[in-house]
Amino acid sequence: MNANSKILSVAERAYRATVEEQDDTVLWFTWTVRKAGAPIDVLLRGNTVNYVVKGQEVSGLTFGEVSFGNPPAIEHDLQEMMKESIKIYVVREDLETRGINPSDILNGTHLISSKEIAGLYDQYDQIWHW
Repeated sequence: MNANSKILSVAERAYRATVEEQDDTVLWFTWTVRKAGAPIDVLLRGNTVNYVVKGQEVSGLTFGEVSFGNPPAIEHDLQEMMKESIKIYVVREDLETRGINPSDILNGTHLISSKEIAGLYDQYDQIWHW
């Protein structure tokens, strides 16, 4: 891989491993790759579009007497990624399918239509689809 290859990390499956960990594994890996210096952006589609909804309640999860007190704060993670110039793209039709109003998503999110995905892919050297 060329050190300057632009990467698009495409996340489609939501809340993977978030009961055991404090992060979505795909977003954590994407963030780690960026911290190592790789130019990488994110496309959220399918159920992962839920990640960009503002004001999500993340107080934790309890099963019987077992509590998980360190819930994932994915909204916060995405905001931090955007501060570091990681572009977050979201498929508009996937928001609509889930009844999410674009006014309810994080500022700085780039909305694209499903018809624009192929063109977005053309802007990157590598596509990592999770």
